[in-house]
Amino acid sequence: MKKIIVIGGGAAGMMAAIQAAKIGSKVLLFEKTNNIGKKLSITGKGRCNITNASEIPEIIKNIPGNGKFLNSVLHGFNSKDAINFFESIGVKTKIERGNRVFPASDKAIEVVNALINEMIKYGVEIHKNKKITDILVTDGKITGIKISKEVKQCDAVILAVGGSSYPTTGSTGDGFLIAKKLGHTISEILPALVPLETEENFVKDLQGLSLKNVKVTLLSDNKKIAEEFGEMLFTHFGVSGPIILTLSRKVAFLLSDKKHVELSINFKPALTPEKVAARILRDFEKYKRKSANNALVDLLPSALIPIVLDLAYIDETKHIDSVTQVERRRLVEIIRDFRLTVTKTRPIEEAIVTAGGVSVKEINPKTMESKLIKGLFFAGEVVDIDGFTGGFNLQAAFAMGNAAGKFASI
Repeated sequence: MKKIIVIGGGAAGMMAAIQAAKIGSKVLLFEKTNNIGKKLSITGKGRCNITNASEIPEIIKNIPGNGKFLNSVLHGFNSKDAINFFESIGVKTKIERGNRVFPASDKAIEVVNALINEMIKYGVEIHKNKKITDILVTDGKITGIKISKEVKQCDAVILAVGGSSYPTTGSTGDGFLIAKKLGHTISEILPALVPLETEENFVKDLQGLSLKNVKVTLLSDNKKIAEEFGEMLFTHFGVSGPIILTLSRKVAFLLSDKKHVELSINFKPALTPEKVAARILRDFEKYKRKSANNALVDLLPSALIPIVLDLAYIDETKHIDSVTQVERRRLVEIIRDFRLTVTKTRPIEEAIVTAGGVSVKEINPKTMESKLIKGLFFAGEVVDIDGFTGGFNLQAAFAMGNAAGKFASI
């Protein structure tokens, strides 16, 4: 019987422990906090977006951080496998918009409890409040771990301690230090899926304003880098919301390279400039007895109107009859190209996931075993893998955990 130690009680760690124990290995799982699956319990706003029911190519496409590396492990444990696995351990699932898979109960804690019960069922020894201080290697092979002064021998170690996001859940970047100490390369650690801070002070006046069906274009040194269509949110420090989080990974890398970063928001992407101009003329006619700030109420949210008028150099108290054609043209431009300068991302502690981690070049993509040390396996966010929202990150974690657990036991 092989003795396997799993470090980290998150999604990847629990999956690795279950799969290793199923095969017949003696498995010990060590979690440094008092909570198993704490981060999992808060994902998806407490609902837990287990996976995404898309095919493998689509999943890889939605994991911009080394998604192709996951091809083998995803073939070993795809989204259908994930759904079937959770159904088999008592978690009924449902598929929502965008192929997002959730527990039918909408309760993340149900997922956590089911995984814990499955570990117990297969005899996994769970040790809480235990921080690993060292991984022991002799002649390029894993021999054990050290907890304070206590040494525990083993045949393999699966490092699944998470990244640096949500440190209150135990993901404090320990895994990067451990892996680096063992000779592994750590790719630059940056926040991904994170809100953005902007230079413009007027965002404070827009705090809480949520916009749907807008297009946001990411610009670096005035060159288009990417664009997203959907929902966004203004905050007291800048912007957030689904499409902002999707763009944030690229923003983090651009800012790291000291690039000038802007966001261009098109509030009416479905309309051509001519149609926006016609719409403004129609509204001006409708409200011809009013001032400019009262004539755009059908076109824009009220909080946006004074800011848009100011950027178009139109006095908001100006009577509609006095607004010139040139001013209307500027108004069209601002509505279709509302610029924000991004100064920084929010701290990595506020990011949903971490970009960067243990270099995938040093990991066997089929087994998740280190190419440098025999018997050392990696799974989850400690690896340089990160995806968009929609269940892609958890699918990656479960697939890596599945492979690491199985191959560590062979």
